[in-house]
Amino acid sequence: MAEAKKIAKDNYLFREGDPADAMYIIKSGLLAVTKTKGQSEVSLAEISPGSMVGEMGLFDNKPRSANVKAIKETEVIALPYESLNKQLDQLPVWVRAILKNLNETIRESNKKLKQLETANADEERFPPHVINKLMSIFNFVCNKYGKPEANGVSISSVLLRNYTIQIFQEATNKMNSLVNALTELGFATQEDRGDGTQKIVNMKAAELFAFVDWYNDWIYKQEKDKKDPLTEQECRVLNALIHFGKKVEPDKKGLNKVSLVDLQNESVKEFGQLIKPDDVNSLIEKKYLNEKIMDGSSVFVMLELPFVEPQANNWTLLNNLKRKLR
Repeated sequence: MAEAKKIAKDNYLFREGDPADAMYIIKSGLLAVTKTKGQSEVSLAEISPGSMVGEMGLFDNKPRSANVKAIKETEVIALPYESLNKQLDQLPVWVRAILKNLNETIRESNKKLKQLETANADEERFPPHVINKLMSIFNFVCNKYGKPEANGVSISSVLLRNYTIQIFQEATNKMNSLVNALTELGFATQEDRGDGTQKIVNMKAAELFAFVDWYNDWIYKQEKDKKDPLTEQECRVLNALIHFGKKVEPDKKGLNKVSLVDLQNESVKEFGQLIKPDDVNSLIEKKYLNEKIMDGSSVFVMLELPFVEPQANNWTLLNNLKRKLR
């Protein structure tokens, strides 16, 4: 017997691995099909009113192969397998055989797709060119169609999704992950419109455009011309140097002289972390800084702010994105 059921926003209709006992027709609202990946979830598809979900288990009674959760308050009509099986028994044997075969084919196809996705466990889900392509798509849509807001430019999540998958043929779940990461990092905001879509605001478009140009240049440079990547710790050290460098006037060559002794003495108060003079050694080895110089009783480094500041900003953003996108 069919039964109406309501699912509150962010609640689950069922989870991956749950026993299957019914299929559902979506009457109103919006559902998302997701897969658990580590401590997070990857969105695979959205299910709108008039569609059905959970029908595959009708033929083989296998556990649920994915999570299904409500993006907003949703009402479904539950059709228990027990009742459906009684109706299937009335169909000719050859019809039931075709339906069962189709179901097995879909399951096998899904299994092979999953194997292809995980064929190389060490392969990055977000390699450099994918991060930059997604960021470029986001910037392009915001620049071309964005509506000016007090804190940036806004676009619809539907427009971004359509461009991502239809024009640039990239996975929408990856774009969603990127936008979520940018939101957490303070580069964007997302506002639920109440209809399953969001208003997305790009708050720092100029910085993100600059990042794309910089990262594209770095990715495609010849290896001999590339500077080594900066780690998160090296970014913290370089940002601290920049902070102190801005407190002194540049010399005739445009270089800012920073005392490493002052850096060590004041770093805990300024940044909550002790930064020692030797912490700059790797930045010197990677040629982001020139060699240390002695002047009286202190040790200094000379900063070329127009060069190091964009490097620090971009490597910091990239490291943060990679951490969020794992």
